[in-house]
Amino acid sequence: MVTPAARILVEERAGARCEYCRAPQIITGTTFHIEHITPLARGGSDDLTNLALCCVTCNGHKSDHTTGSDSDTGREFPLFDPRRDRWGRHFRFSPRTLELRGLTPMGKATVARLQMNERKQIEARVLWVELALYP
Repeated sequence: MVTPAARILVEERAGARCEYCRAPQIITGTTFHIEHITPLARGGSDDLTNLALCCVTCNGHKSDHTTGSDSDTGREFPLFDPRRDRWGRHFRFSPRTLELRGLTPMGKATVARLQMNERKQIEARVLWVELALYP
């Protein structure tokens, strides 16, 4: 069970943004989930090193998955791990299309599995960019 103190630490560490798509929690009107990077059902723990701040959309699509398909090859790759991996190495934001692009097989698999470019996400990013809250 994630304690209230752990939630505060995770939120602060994440800068109050989804650690996958970088959505800003403050503008969404929802409290983001504390997500288990390695799901409890797959042997994960409540240790801070296994917790990430995750928006409702990303967490709903991630569920208990730990892999996704690279959109170019169809091969399975591990999902992005916010504790081990650098976001900028695996993803790039396109200010023109407002989409997140996977730069690596891991990034592409994560974008696909978490459906990071759903229409509602793109529509929200328009506003976030206009308010200088994104990227």
